[in-house]
Amino acid sequence: MTDTLIDRRDLAFQLYEVLDTESLIPRDRFSEHNKDTFDAVIETADKMAREEFATHNSAADKDEPRFEDGQVKMLPQVKKAFDAYSEAGFIAGRYDYELGGMQLPESVMAACNGFFTAANPGTAGYPFLTTAAANLIRIFGNGQQQATFLPHMLTGRFTGTMALTEPHAGSSLADIRTSATPTEDGHYLIKGAKIYISGGEQSLTENIVHMVLAKIKGAPAGVKGISLFIVPKFRVDAEGNPEERNGVSLAGLIHKMGYRGTTSTALSFGDDAPCHGYLVGEPHQGLKYMFQMMNEARLGVGFGAAVIGYRGYMHSLEYAKDRLQGRKPSEKNPDSPQVPIIEHADVRRMLLAQKAYSEGGLALCLYGARLVDDQNTHPDEQKRVEAGKLLDLLTPVMKAWPSEYGPKANDLAIQVYGGAGYTREYPVEQCWRDNRLNPIHEGTNGIQALDLLGRKIWQDQSHGLQLLMQEMQVDLEAATTERCQQWALSLSETLQQAVKVTQSLGKSLMGGNNPDAVLANASCYLHLFGHITVAWMWLRQANVAAKALESASSNEERNFYNGKLQAAQYFFHWELPTVAQDLVLLRNQDDTCLNMQADWF
Repeated sequence: MTDTLIDRRDLAFQLYEVLDTESLIPRDRFSEHNKDTFDAVIETADKMAREEFATHNSAADKDEPRFEDGQVKMLPQVKKAFDAYSEAGFIAGRYDYELGGMQLPESVMAACNGFFTAANPGTAGYPFLTTAAANLIRIFGNGQQQATFLPHMLTGRFTGTMALTEPHAGSSLADIRTSATPTEDGHYLIKGAKIYISGGEQSLTENIVHMVLAKIKGAPAGVKGISLFIVPKFRVDAEGNPEERNGVSLAGLIHKMGYRGTTSTALSFGDDAPCHGYLVGEPHQGLKYMFQMMNEARLGVGFGAAVIGYRGYMHSLEYAKDRLQGRKPSEKNPDSPQVPIIEHADVRRMLLAQKAYSEGGLALCLYGARLVDDQNTHPDEQKRVEAGKLLDLLTPVMKAWPSEYGPKANDLAIQVYGGAGYTREYPVEQCWRDNRLNPIHEGTNGIQALDLLGRKIWQDQSHGLQLLMQEMQVDLEAATTERCQQWALSLSETLQQAVKVTQSLGKSLMGGNNPDAVLANASCYLHLFGHITVAWMWLRQANVAAKALESASSNEERNFYNGKLQAAQYFFHWELPTVAQDLVLLRNQDDTCLNMQADWF
């Protein structure tokens, strides 16, 4: 079985030929870096992911965490890998030098983390959550909170979680019941229950820092009354050293279909002992703060879905090249040698689809990481603002599209393997099980669809959408070869139809007559918008590949660029046309689903 997690040639193409990541180096924040340092850290991530993470991926799936003798028991390899990741500086990789970080671009850090998630999503979940929680404290926490928790989180001494979901409320955060009562000592007493808390209990670190949403007594109803609290597993002294146990207890471990290496927990707060929580920022602003972590996590979920899809593609591609079976239809001699299954057109179809989904998803997510870099470090203030608006608009797509099509890639990988793919002796069935979580967590894809059509499209008088169309226009005009021009024309025509549908939906929404009717088909709009965006990603890649092919000096390079062009052709011929149904349903505001009655099922 291959140990390739992400094709390094493809990653270099995405980072340097399409995104021009080297153009970040002159910026003040990255001035001590160069392409060599970027490549060195990527090489370290690839090697560590293969040697420390991939080696226990299957074992952690089979021997998931269990609660025994009052503590969670885990495979020792998980802690070994987590410690190696921490000691290499990856948790703090994007942070300031003063915080022990490397001040690496988000583009490079995303690429690095892609290797770890592809290698072992379960183990990679612990540092991923810790980085996101630490970032929340860095941005919104006060000086004392930052000094107390950040150094320990960034070195891997503590981990972090996000505690939002409650058993009765699910994704409806307006209905949470966890309460926070102020004390004269400056902290709050937290009381309530949370569920599906990834990393909520483990045996890896000295402490766990929970970022908890709760309502202060007397707060406004709904989401306007939510506040954010730091709730550590152990209370700490002024230097952040753990002391007595806080009133956070494990109510149960949840057993999942995939991602088994990451603990999923039900937690109770304040049941067995007083639970101290520390208010982050201002009261009743917690959901606004938490969206910082949720949006960061949504980008991470999309990236994870893309690279797990990519890992399955790498496995099935190798298998298809090695597995001998059957003969081409034109070969009539039954005594002729069998051919590798990659010679069969239908297997190539499945491999091309996987390539289009995984490399398209990777391109989309790396583009998102580049928007983060531009939002934070672009020397032009207007460009920083514009990058932020583009990122805000595209976050639902960057979460949802890869998390829909990454599992589809894994499903095709199983099919390429045939009967072997359905067995646990081969790796692709676990890829599918792990990836199947991604359309659900950090906001289901249905929620992303409502967010996109109900809110993001119309923000700031649709300025983000206008910026996106301007960005697309640059690449439409850059299509100079005959093949790329055909694809650009196809994308342009589809985009024009999508704009008309969007305008029509906007009029209905702004009229306020029946928003339920418009939003009933939000998932169709998300599919339409996502496929157009990924088609744009493929046009960008095709434009670069077509130009590079003209001067390619080796068969290896020519094969690589031709592969990019053929995958782009697949997306434009096989995938983009599927949005025609979405356009019809949206244009007609089809009421099939809306008007189905519960009693009719």
